[in-house]
Amino acid sequence: MKIICSTLNAKFIHTNLALRYLKAYAEPQFPVQIVEYTINDPAMNIVSDLFSKEPDVIGFSCYIWNIEETIKVIKMLKKIKPELIIILGGPEVTYDTKEWMEKVSEVDFIVIGEGEGTFKSLLEEISTTQNYNNVKGIAYRNGAEIIINPPREKIDLTTIPSPYRFPEDIPNLGKRIVYIETSRGCPFTCQFCLSSIEVGVRYFNREKIKEDILYLMEHGAKTIKFVDRTFNISRSYAMDMFQFLIDNHYPGTVFQFEITADIMRPEVLEFLNEHAPQGLFRFEIGIQSTNDLTNALVKRKQNFTKLARTVNIVKQGGKIAQHLDLIAGLPEEDYDSFRNTFNDVFAFEPEELQLGFLKMLRGTGLRNNAAEYGYIFEDHAPYEILGNRVLPFRDIIRIKQVEDVLEKYWNAHRMDTTLLYLVKNIFPSPFDFFQQFGTYWDKQGWSRIGHQLEDLFIRLFQFLQDTGIDSLFVIEAMMKYDYLIAKTHKPRKPWWQDKISKEVRGKYLKLLSEKPALLGDDFARHSLSEKELHKHTIIEFIPFDLDHYMKSGTILQKQMLMLIYYNPTTNKSEQYTAPLDMLHNHF
Repeated sequence: MKIICSTLNAKFIHTNLALRYLKAYAEPQFPVQIVEYTINDPAMNIVSDLFSKEPDVIGFSCYIWNIEETIKVIKMLKKIKPELIIILGGPEVTYDTKEWMEKVSEVDFIVIGEGEGTFKSLLEEISTTQNYNNVKGIAYRNGAEIIINPPREKIDLTTIPSPYRFPEDIPNLGKRIVYIETSRGCPFTCQFCLSSIEVGVRYFNREKIKEDILYLMEHGAKTIKFVDRTFNISRSYAMDMFQFLIDNHYPGTVFQFEITADIMRPEVLEFLNEHAPQGLFRFEIGIQSTNDLTNALVKRKQNFTKLARTVNIVKQGGKIAQHLDLIAGLPEEDYDSFRNTFNDVFAFEPEELQLGFLKMLRGTGLRNNAAEYGYIFEDHAPYEILGNRVLPFRDIIRIKQVEDVLEKYWNAHRMDTTLLYLVKNIFPSPFDFFQQFGTYWDKQGWSRIGHQLEDLFIRLFQFLQDTGIDSLFVIEAMMKYDYLIAKTHKPRKPWWQDKISKEVRGKYLKLLSEKPALLGDDFARHSLSEKELHKHTIIEFIPFDLDHYMKSGTILQKQMLMLIYYNPTTNKSEQYTAPLDMLHNHF
């Protein structure tokens, strides 16, 4: 019996941990081949590849992002090979299981919930007596009848063999995200989340997990993401694992964690700020909403004061990047309330702010009580909301405009200096900036066309011009700085029209080659010749003291020369400034 476990990942860089658990638990009794695709692969290509492998059984791992494409594949496979046994599993089909069996007649079995023991027991019955009522935790067909067996007991996690040591995974460990799990379950009861359904938290063997992590790093893993719903629920466990990773990490490896910020102890944060190498850890923090009523309605306990303390301490430490999540569309969070939530969270200036929209996941309390809040949502996955009692669809469209430019500008960190100046000094709030710009972007039709880096600067400048923003000459200079400092090599053609003639540029570069100390001792130490200055620097005249602004946050209007040096030794850019009147005294 040839068995394949497959899935359609959202991207190539993703890997499916569930399939590897099934393979580890089923073998050696049942050899399993793992075959992964992406949702962007044509269904015909997937079907052709699977068919060529001549399977007898195929199990598909199903999620909201892949269920629709997976169904297309299943239907085609069954037409081509009717005797093929199709098994589905995963969170998308664990709930409303009978509905799925009725909807997709090509499916033979559905594994409900935790799959390792169930999948192996099912394979035993398929290969022997085919007495499926003996297999707990499955749905199956008995002629035209759909039968759902009683659930299976939770598996002892310490009995599951390691899913991280398959030789066929080694070539891609450095190219893809490696997901690792040290616990299952969540102590919280957030009604929009599937994790709230499983009561209690169970742990894998800690020492075996450490051995697996060492193995993964030894074989080239670069990005290891812990999928524990709340990694820091146990302070002693989190501290032990943080210490282990600090002591044993390989250079260039990054570890990502989902943490609950308001339960993070100050001593843990102090330890990380003191001992964690910069860039080793990345925290994902689900804030979702800062509206107390909304959080109460979804049974989400969150102390925003303690959460803010954690986020700020981590940011001040400068060691750990933070990814903060918001969800638009939670109960009683109208447009104005969400604006407040957004501004509360943007004030942290996180490395990444993910703005998502509520999805009414099967099995969640919020979906079960959708009518209470007037929710309407998509019939098909991912079941994103289309509105509710306090947030009509027109407001969702507006927030989506915010999301679009937030992703392109803030999360991409292409012009942080400019954006922070705009949201703090020009617009009423961060949300208002992203909303006005997002609406303008949409009206211009830019959402329907591609863009290059230079386009992003041109489009922001056009928006600011058309909006009639004061101090545009200062903002334009900041945008030039952001553009130039982010480069590692001198750009051939910047996004603005260069107004400095070759003669004037040459005049200043000649002066700076003869008297480099005019730009400070650090610049003088480079001892650059006039030829090197022409090759590796770019100069601009700006109307304010950039260094003063970076230190104080206030604009001191003064005509300055800004020079950006693209150091060929370090492949990094360096910025230097000097007052124009001071330079003129040396001509």
